[in-house]
Amino acid sequence: MSETPVKQQSTAAYFGQAVASFAVALVATSIGIFQLEADTWVRAFLGIAVLYLVTSSFTLAKVIRDKQEAGQIVSRVDQARLEKLLAEHDPLAKL
Repeated sequence: MSETPVKQQSTAAYFGQAVASFAVALVATSIGIFQLEADTWVRAFLGIAVLYLVTSSFTLAKVIRDKQEAGQIVSRVDQARLEKLLAEHDPLAKL
């Protein structure tokens, strides 16, 4: 009667590509900041800004994921309540 949704998981190749892409971007940005012809404090500021951006991105991704998962849990609870009501309902009981 009830259909449980299939949990979609990403493949190992997709995960590897995401990790590699993140690593390449972080290394390239770090090299660019290190090679920048500017004062040390400017390079340090840019480095801190990049680290702040990375941590903020991880936090944002986690918040979005948590909100989506919470919505799925509420949806499953509502679906279970509906299935219980339908299972307990007997249309011929009043006749």
